This record gives sequence, structure tokens and C-alpha cells, in this order.
Amino acid sequence: MLKFMLFVIFLIPICFVESGWWMVQSFLFLLMFLFVGSLPNFFCFGNISYLFGYDYISFGLILLSIWISILMVMASEMINYLSYFNCFFVITVLLLMLLLICTFSSMTMFSFYLFFESSLIPTLFLILGWGYQPERLQAGLYLLFYTLLASLPLLIGIMYLYNCVGSLTFFLIEGFNEVNWVLYLSMILAFLVKMPMYMVHLWLPKAHVEAPISGSMILAGILLKLGGYGLLRFMNVLVFIGLKLNYIWISISLVGGVLISMMCLRQTDLKSLIAYSSVAHMGMVISGLMTMFYWGYCGSYTLMIGHGLCSSGLFCLANISYERLGSRSLLINKGLMNFMPSMAMWWFLLCSCNMSAPPSLNLVGEISLLNSLVGWSWISMFMLMLLSFFSAVYTLYMFSCSQHGMMYSGIFCCSLGYVREFLLLFLHWLPLNLLILCGDIMVIWL
Repeated sequence: MLKFMLFVIFLIPICFVESGWWMVQSFLFLLMFLFVGSLPNFFCFGNISYLFGYDYISFGLILLSIWISILMVMASEMINYLSYFNCFFVITVLLLMLLLICTFSSMTMFSFYLFFESSLIPTLFLILGWGYQPERLQAGLYLLFYTLLASLPLLIGIMYLYNCVGSLTFFLIEGFNEVNWVLYLSMILAFLVKMPMYMVHLWLPKAHVEAPISGSMILAGILLKLGGYGLLRFMNVLVFIGLKLNYIWISISLVGGVLISMMCLRQTDLKSLIAYSSVAHMGMVISGLMTMFYWGYCGSYTLMIGHGLCSSGLFCLANISYERLGSRSLLINKGLMNFMPSMAMWWFLLCSCNMSAPPSLNLVGEISLLNSLVGWSWISMFMLMLLSFFSAVYTLYMFSCSQHGMMYSGIFCCSLGYVREFLLLFLHWLPLNLLILCGDIMVIWL
């Protein structure tokens, strides 16, 4: 595992070279292909070096981190074009990717916690350094304090667990069952805020709206998945008390998902709408995980990867419109089908993936989650019907409002789309629809 980390560390000096921007991107593609070649053959941790190793769960998320980091550099061409601290930007992206790889490949709880918290710092730099409005300072503080305050009890819980068991390695503490409700709450709260669950989600739309395109992509693509990954790992310890108390989080997430879906219909900011839809999708992931069924575990993992690609692609589309029109408001972003007809296809493809139309990976994840939740309690069927219905409604609302209608008369430049932008959207959409062909790896990994 260390060889991949050293690869990323040695890319940092290249950022200072004149054409370092594209060299780093090319080397990251190389890293991606090298990593794909080391697909684990066993269901336990492989490629172990020092405290790091990966199994099926970590492998998919590390791959997603590298992929989204490549696309972040590709999407932020404007920073390179304007020479807006482009060297420091690439270094921030590389550091963030390194910390995310370390988080997903950690085999002990403490190292996981350490890197889980460290990934906040480069994200904060991205929002504060390359964000849009002056409110980005407030958005950064929201992000920092929501996550830090919820994470402190987790550290205390990990220390208590070490005191009881004598080890913090994930695969050595599975049988631990002396969990009280205080320990349960302290160990689960940090991940629920990171997901984010309804009621502790207020930092997410703020951070998304103020973040640059790269910040939005990494937030939606990877940082929300840290919470899901943490729950997948830590639920082994909390299994007995989880069976008694998990219904609380399932109820909040399902009801919250429906309420957030209704809020999506009131948004006028494109980024805000996509950010709120992420909260609704993550609500389904949390509730599927909390049922503690096999279907729920696999479905939540699959939906996390599908949503990471789909949501990131939608943010790219919103940014492409923003670069042309200078606004993200749905009142101005109208009639884009006349303005950029070739982009309308990509809007359609990614919107259909967002509402889990076949053959997207989101469909596999949602079917598994529906199975697990209806198996857990048939009453959840009512909320799931509303959730699926509103998911389609707000996605169609976004598509029809942006593509149809009267074009804004104040547009002063016309550019149908660059090859770089089409490639960027294609690289989001292709894995999202190809991965359904290897659904066995996605769904049967325990």
C-alpha cells in the first residue's frame, strides 16, 4: 500500500514545473491503472504494509478517490488558465487524495480517526482559497465545527474501547459486546454528521454553494462517503446494541429524506439543489446500513460509489453553465438546450442516473436498499415510495427548468463546450453505467 502513497508524495515536486498541471494529471491516470491491477483476491485485508492495507470495501472507495481527484484537476482548468495559484491548488488536491487513501486503507481505528479528521484541512483550504463569495469563511467554519464537535466523542470512545479490548485493529475487535448507549452514541455521531443525516446536514449546502467546482466534487464524491465507510467498519463493534437502537436513525433518515426532497423543489440555485439531493440519497444509505442486513450493507456501499460519480458529474454540469452565464440561478439558467444543445444530452444522462434509471449503478444500490428496508419493516414502504417519487420529481424539475424555457437575453458569449468538458462528463458517466456489469464485485463482497 505504501508504494501508492509514495507515488502521490513524489508527484508534489512536479507541481512546481512549468507544465506540471497536465503532467500530474497524466501520472494520476497511471496511478489509477496501477491500482486497478491490484484488485484484492481475498475477502480479508491484502497488500498490507505497516498500518495500511485494503479489502473489497476500501478498494472501491480508494479507486473512487483517485478517479475523482483526476477529474477535479480536469474540471478546474480555469484556475490553470488564469494562473490563480495553480501550483498550490494541485498540491492541495494531491494532499487531500493522499489523506483519503490513508483513511480508507487504515486497519486500526486510531489511524482511521487521525486521517478522517486530517482530510478536513485541505478541504477547508480549497473552500477558503478558491471559493466564490465572501461567505466562504462562514461555510468553512460551519464545516469545521460541525465535524470536529461530533468527532471528539468518537476519539474518547476509541480510547475506551482500547482500554477494554487491548487492540484497535478492525478485524480483532469484532466480538466485543459490552457496549453501553453512551459509547454507541459517541462512536456513531461523527459519522452521521459526516454523511450527513437530516438535522445535522446544515453545513453541507453552505459548503457546496461556497466551494469551487473541485471542492464540490470532492465533498459530494468522497467526503460524504467517509461517514458511510466509518459506519460499515464500526458497526461490527456495535452490533448488539445497534439491533436495539438503530430504528431511531432509520426513522430520522427516511422522514428527513422526504422532507429534504420537498425542499429541493424550492431551490433556485443549481448547486444548492444538487447538494440537497445528496442529503436525500445519503438518508437512504444510512437507513439501509442501520438495518444491519446483508442487503443493506451491500446496497449502501454500491449507492455510495454510484452517488459519488453521479453527484460529482452534476456539479461539473452546473459549473459549465456557471462559466458561460456567470450565474447558478435557475431563473437565469433557462433554455440551455438552445444555447448548448450538445450539453443537453449530458444533462439528460446524468439526471437519469440521479433518479436511479437503468443501467446506472444507483439502480443496483437502490434495489438492494429497498429490499433491506422493506424486509426490516413493511411500514418503511410508505416513506420509500415518497422518497423514490420525489427523487424523480426534483431531478425532472432541475432538468426541465435548466434545458427548456426562454433563453436569458443577457448572454454575451456563446461556447458550445470544449473537448475537455465532454471528456470530463464522459469519464463520470462511463464508470457509472459500466460498473453495473460487474455488479457481483459491487454487491457480493462479504
